[in-house]
Amino acid sequence: MMIRMMNITNKFYDKIKSLFIDYYKIYKKEIKKMFKINENYLELQDSYLFSTIAKKVESYKLEHPDKEVIKMGIGDVTRPIPKAIADAMHKAVDEMQNANTFRGYGPEQGYDFLREKIAKFDYEDRNVKISPDEIFVSDGAKCDVANILDILGNKNKVAITDPVYPVYLDTNVMIGTAGKYNNEKGIYENVEYIPIKAENNFVPQLPKEDVDLIYFCLPNNPTGTVLSKDDLKKWVDYAKENNALILFDSAYERYITEENVPHSIYEIEGAKEVAIEFRSFSKTAGFTGMRCAYTVVPKELKCKTASGEDVFLNKLWNRRMCTKFNGVSYITQRAAEAVYSEEGQKQIKENINYYMENAKIIRESLNKAGYKTYGGFNSPYIWLKVPDGISSWEFFDKLLNEKQIVGTPGVGFGPSGEGYFRLTAFGTRENTIKAMERLGK
Repeated sequence: MMIRMMNITNKFYDKIKSLFIDYYKIYKKEIKKMFKINENYLELQDSYLFSTIAKKVESYKLEHPDKEVIKMGIGDVTRPIPKAIADAMHKAVDEMQNANTFRGYGPEQGYDFLREKIAKFDYEDRNVKISPDEIFVSDGAKCDVANILDILGNKNKVAITDPVYPVYLDTNVMIGTAGKYNNEKGIYENVEYIPIKAENNFVPQLPKEDVDLIYFCLPNNPTGTVLSKDDLKKWVDYAKENNALILFDSAYERYITEENVPHSIYEIEGAKEVAIEFRSFSKTAGFTGMRCAYTVVPKELKCKTASGEDVFLNKLWNRRMCTKFNGVSYITQRAAEAVYSEEGQKQIKENINYYMENAKIIRESLNKAGYKTYGGFNSPYIWLKVPDGISSWEFFDKLLNEKQIVGTPGVGFGPSGEGYFRLTAFGTRENTIKAMERLGK
């Protein structure tokens, strides 16, 4: 009897074991078949800042359809494309309708007619020598700031000013450079945050530890502040001494009004050996909906591989562009070329002056209302100190609900942005004045 029971138990055990093995094989097979994702994206915090703002505003408008909301948060332009630029586009469209002048694929790096104009007007006229083949035309500085990481990899130690334009940080999170997020501190473990606040006059101090990549946006977004040539030279010298690379975003350089403020990092001696510069036509000429920008990668700029071999970044970036990009449209590049015409320069200057007058109205109105403000002299952004005892997101909600004004909470740009708030001068004059009247009350 005992032997019989043991046989039954063994058979039962063998059956269970067989079933377990079968199920394990199926499970293992399913897991093996499953495609993989880039899990670095899971380290991104919440949604993108401006998407969050858009959702809050849309929700408010649905609940209060009778309220007029004035948007001063996102830096989108409101002035129309200057006539000289529009005329150039019309001419290019006509060319595309003619079999003899039609253009198909253009050079991935940009047409020579545009690259030569950029080299002359944006650099040579400022006594900076940049050759056309160091200029790469693209569909946006935001895209290039992200895409440059294709050739830099994810093993670098990154330094960003804090607060900072979110794209610099988020794109490093996406490729794994930033490391894990520390919820308690609100920072990423592999990022060197360099505070720029009123306490240090918005002048970033050199890193406490060695870093590989250094991000700058000057004039700064979001603070609207700038660095002098002497201040920037300290960073160029640091990069040369420490084999670091500066990624310099000068999207707002046309808004500079003060002397001794560099429009390009290449105005600093030695910068061509350690810096890549990003520029855009979006805020300069109203191209936010047309998409055209360019990146400068000097031929002198090189780095070393793990084995010690020299690699020139201009060649790598060119290879990346040829593989992943088919170039900006001919029509758009002709429009960008017209920016450098006599009439184009005159007309975009009128638009820039319009926005800077808006900045003056905002700055003076806020100061009169008792707010402490920064920026607005060399950029279209005003950075204001929120009242004590209230967070930047609480201030956002207060402005939206009580004044129907939309700005950008400073903490969305980084931990050091807490306690501040950004307003843009890219609205219409009518809405700018109306918003300031509401705040004045």
